[in-house]
Amino acid sequence: MHPYRTHTCGQLRPSHAGERVRLSGWIHRKRDHGQLLFVDLRDTYGITQCVIDVSSPLFEQLENARVESVITVTGPVVTRTAETVNAIMATGEVELQVEEVVVQSRAAVLPLQVNADEDAGEETRLRFRYLDLRREKMQARIRLRGQVIQAIREGMVGQGFQEFQTPILTASSPEGARDYLVPSRLHPGKFYALPQAPQMFKQLLMIAGFDRYFQIAPCFRDEDSRADRSPGEFYQLDFEMSFVTQDDVFAAIEPVLQGVFEKFARGRKVTPAPFPRIPFREAMLKYGSDKPDLRNPLIVADVSEAFRGSGFGIFARAVEAGSVVRAVPAPGAAAKPRSFFDKLNDWARGEGAAGLGYIIYGEDGAAKGPIAKNLDDARLQQIKEMAGLKAGDAVFFSCDKELPAAKLAGQVRNRLGEELDLLEKNVFRFCWIVDFPMFELDDAGKVEFSHNPFSMPQGGLDALETKDPLDILAYQYDIVCNGVELSSGAIRNHLPEVMYKAFALAGYSQEQVDSQFTGMISALKFGAPPHGGSAPGIDRIVMLLADEPNLREIVAFPMNQRAEDLMMQAPAPVSARQLRELHIKLDLPPE
Repeated sequence: MHPYRTHTCGQLRPSHAGERVRLSGWIHRKRDHGQLLFVDLRDTYGITQCVIDVSSPLFEQLENARVESVITVTGPVVTRTAETVNAIMATGEVELQVEEVVVQSRAAVLPLQVNADEDAGEETRLRFRYLDLRREKMQARIRLRGQVIQAIREGMVGQGFQEFQTPILTASSPEGARDYLVPSRLHPGKFYALPQAPQMFKQLLMIAGFDRYFQIAPCFRDEDSRADRSPGEFYQLDFEMSFVTQDDVFAAIEPVLQGVFEKFARGRKVTPAPFPRIPFREAMLKYGSDKPDLRNPLIVADVSEAFRGSGFGIFARAVEAGSVVRAVPAPGAAAKPRSFFDKLNDWARGEGAAGLGYIIYGEDGAAKGPIAKNLDDARLQQIKEMAGLKAGDAVFFSCDKELPAAKLAGQVRNRLGEELDLLEKNVFRFCWIVDFPMFELDDAGKVEFSHNPFSMPQGGLDALETKDPLDILAYQYDIVCNGVELSSGAIRNHLPEVMYKAFALAGYSQEQVDSQFTGMISALKFGAPPHGGSAPGIDRIVMLLADEPNLREIVAFPMNQRAEDLMMQAPAPVSARQLRELHIKLDLPPE
């Protein structure tokens, strides 16, 4: 017989009755019934009830073993009586009668309960993550993550992609987020950077002649923590394709994502491919966001003209000065109490807005509210029609310059979707956001890249030379699911002359491009195929499938919000000898 187990703790069934078996695992629970001691033995596969009689010489040994101690038990499998069957457990029709016990490892007093879902607090859970991961819910989430990654790999290979690994130690990039730097011992004063993404390398693979690449890639960004992104590292499905258009990229990744979501949907519906495509400007107008939640039926409307020259002076003057007014419908909200509107107004102020004006269209057709008093009937009817309202509805307004007005309207739309319980249930709604602007203005009015600087502008070199930079669109796209951006992608700029011109519009000289992007610009001069790709986030995919809003719940060993690994005590000081080897002297801020 095997020294540790003949079966797992989730394997035994009535067909095993009479067999002498051996199980190993953790003591999940103990129940002392006087003459009998019941032990629930757990491993990653399930739980089996083990029982020992008080007359056994092993009784005291098992009785004294703490919960979470690791033991090996041996004995016959017996079927339970009808009244003692546990229908909740897969092994609930049988139990093991203990004839031998070996305590493999004794557990100390636990800092958190493994066999209960009580909240031990994030700090305790992360400090003792190996205990937290023993919980059934956490085991299920981490297994789901592994299964999702396996399904993604199978989907990509089925689409003809090959998996390659790209370097972890690379060069710092002047674009993007803040790098994690690694000092070089062999080259004093010089540093590697951990990759924020394999962007350069995957493009270089295309230039090297590989047609379809992918990897489950680790990415490192030294940025503040968010609920949907770790402050240190995250993983993405990174892929790139040669000789493709934007449509080809969509056609390759949509079946993979649709297949993965359908496989783990647990009864939830998934948008069938091809996914809807929404131009960026349309998304900002209709949804107030470039990552719209399509489960929400509310559509934002532009009602600026209804206020131009109106009696509501605040909006009228703003429109004349170049601002816009966005209207967010609130179906059935006329029946809500005044406190509902006051609460939303207070919330908007908390978001930095001056307030949140509204009009209520009563069941009798009369328009009410402070704004309504300053508008004539024709304008009130115009707003009603523009916003798609009916009697019994209300409408909220956002008035500002175009971008901030759109963003507030988008926030209001999301808030109303939740407050009015409008979101479609049990569904994953996908869409592509396309036609992003290539450039935008910074706070100083200077032209800068709005998205990925290595994207191909729509219209190529001719567009860069003849169009207003703010009118140039790029072959850039995001894939969004339920209001969560899963990835950004683009058809890449594979022509050096187009690259130089695009960067020139953003204020870069040719010398700066050559020095800051040496590897890429040099490679493009030796024959680069048209290519493009994307990189859906693994963590966000798993979060959606697990219906879990906190990334730390679907990552085995995450850092806390302060980018600390409490379990491994990282980051940590290093010795003076290590610093000398790296030729580094510390210049720490005063405490």
